[in-house]
Amino acid sequence: MIVGAVGALVLAASGGAALALALDDDGGKATVPAAPSPSGARSTPTQPLAKAAAAIRPSVVSITVATSSGTEVGSGLIVAADGTIMTSNHVVEDAAEQGGTISVTFDNDRTRMARFLGGSVAADIAVVKTDGVFGVRPAALGSADSLHVGDAVVAVGSPLGLRGSVSTGVVSALHRDIDMSGDKSPEELPGQDESAQPGLSLKDAIQTDAAINPGNSGGPLADSQGRVVGIATAIATTGGGYIGQQPGSIGIGFATPIDNAFHIAQGLMNE
Repeated sequence: MIVGAVGALVLAASGGAALALALDDDGGKATVPAAPSPSGARSTPTQPLAKAAAAIRPSVVSITVATSSGTEVGSGLIVAADGTIMTSNHVVEDAAEQGGTISVTFDNDRTRMARFLGGSVAADIAVVKTDGVFGVRPAALGSADSLHVGDAVVAVGSPLGLRGSVSTGVVSALHRDIDMSGDKSPEELPGQDESAQPGLSLKDAIQTDAAINPGNSGGPLADSQGRVVGIATAIATTGGGYIGQQPGSIGIGFATPIDNAFHIAQGLMNE
């Protein structure tokens, strides 16, 4: 059972340009760059987690979905050199259902349009494809079976549109079953009905305290070697305010194990 004063369990996608203003020390308003470009390292990283981040970042993309309802920002993982990308289904499903557009920005700042290949609502995994893109770096995949509670992990994505962002933490727990459909579950979190997602249950999820925020959805959770072990999907929140009233990380995030996620993605690619 998960216990504590948790207000809601929400999917980690970001609606619109969530990060636009922040308060400065004097209580005024200061402009913050909405989506700064990731900058290349000026020297070779030497720390283990810095090496892991450097290894995985070129394989991570920012995904922007525009529909008549608005704009959503999420993340994705390159799984083939032809520009095939795996992400969370909830990041791109509105474009598939409403005829919206999907644009992908790579680590080298190139932006390309993408098309929806398929998605699984139950597993919250989807695949999109960018055309005319070749030679991009697929991610190195690991296995969640190799993880232990306390292992260091790295999350990479576009929280609040800030693409290329890296956060670190540890594996807090393994084999969490989280029901986000609003039905009663042994692992149901207090208040999660507010963000119920019909048909979605996270099975065997990885729990981490690495900061996962809106916009991280679909991005990787990697081990200390830079190998992807999970796909960021959801965060628990207290339901409190954040910049733009967005729910923020309280150190309880969940990722779908890469073993299951990539198996589902392969099936979607072959349909």
